[in-house]
Amino acid sequence: MNSIEAKHKPSLAVSIIFLILIVAIIGFFMIGLGANPHIPILIAIFVLIGYGLWNKVSFQALQNAMGLGAGSAMGAVFLFFVIGILISSWMISGTIPVLMMTGLSIITTTWFYAIVFAVTAIIGISLGSSLTTTATVGVALIGMAGAMDASVAITAGAIVSGAFFGDKMSPLSDTTNLASTIVGVDLFEHIKHISLTTIPAFIISFIIFAILSPGASYADNNIAQYQDALQAVGLIHWSSWIPLIVLIICTIFKLSAFLSLSISSVIASIIAIAVNKFPFSDIPKIWFGGYTGDSDFDPVNELISKGGLDSMFFTIALVLLALSFGGLLFVTGILPTILETLQSRLRKTRSIIASTAATAIGVNVFIGEQYLSILLTGETFQRIYERAGLTKKALSRTLEDAGTVINPLVPWSVCGVFIANVLSVPVLTYLPFAFFCLLSPVITILFGARTAKK
Repeated sequence: MNSIEAKHKPSLAVSIIFLILIVAIIGFFMIGLGANPHIPILIAIFVLIGYGLWNKVSFQALQNAMGLGAGSAMGAVFLFFVIGILISSWMISGTIPVLMMTGLSIITTTWFYAIVFAVTAIIGISLGSSLTTTATVGVALIGMAGAMDASVAITAGAIVSGAFFGDKMSPLSDTTNLASTIVGVDLFEHIKHISLTTIPAFIISFIIFAILSPGASYADNNIAQYQDALQAVGLIHWSSWIPLIVLIICTIFKLSAFLSLSISSVIASIIAIAVNKFPFSDIPKIWFGGYTGDSDFDPVNELISKGGLDSMFFTIALVLLALSFGGLLFVTGILPTILETLQSRLRKTRSIIASTAATAIGVNVFIGEQYLSILLTGETFQRIYERAGLTKKALSRTLEDAGTVINPLVPWSVCGVFIANVLSVPVLTYLPFAFFCLLSPVITILFGARTAKK
């Protein structure tokens, strides 16, 4: 959005007051009324249009700014389309089910909390969705904890930590794609770069969960049910690993994310036809509407019924609305005025990264929405990073470290409300034990400056 020219120059006080007002409006509708984020953002767009017209900014300029803002999301939009296809094709080729089986097979070993963390991390990477991981495998693991008198609070913390580690590190994740695209970083370069802070947070969290874990080895019928049901679906075959291997090879040869995901999707679909005997005529339907599981075990059906272009429309609409909203913040001069003040005061690398993290956390706390946390913070700090000579990768990494993983720790946030409901564990109960989510922003603030310079 750097190309959007401000048509009005409000004072800093007016800019801050108006921004707080807009945040309050969005927060009221999302937190107070429980509305989906699309509607409050659309209302905020109406308010900004009214503000612009009141200050003699032409409607044409406002409309152009919305178009430029939304246009900056097209790279992410096309990636989201391919991700929808990839998830459905990986499902019918057995790639995602075989990754789930691998993860679930680990749960029979010792160190219960640490293994819960590792399993949800593996499944989170394979699904690319923290909420899906939590609502399916997470529910089973909470059941295990209750059956063996383990701490439900620590188990929930391990589930949330693992699910959001997977969400951060998965090329299938919408937030990971959004964070990389919003600042113009290649998806796989972004994932490689966030590993500098994410892997240390994972290792430290794993050690803490291992120390807190019971010492005995446990096996549970719930996990066996999942494994039996996944096997009975008939999707798993040795060839199910091929689409993942192809994606890794494409990454090694540094193909773009769009091409890598597209090639893997096509290979997975060919395997589904040749090995799993899906009719060719069903493939376009599955690419659009996703795959629907038909096992005798409903929790597994929930796990494997996903994917398709259709599943991406919610996210795509939200991204387009949020970036149109961002375009209006620029053309009305509200964000440029705040940026100028920040740029004059933020000089040191660590203070810039700390301010980025604080902003991302603040949006999560006040609005409760991780997409907006990434979008608004990314747009606010992009110019500051450029002028300070910091890499775009440092910005995209900070957006994930302090934006994506903080949302489940806010009781009134989208993720917080959802997780508390499905696990039947209040946010404030599992919050002290969501070690990975707590460590990520701390590590990025303390050590992120070392790898932020160009």
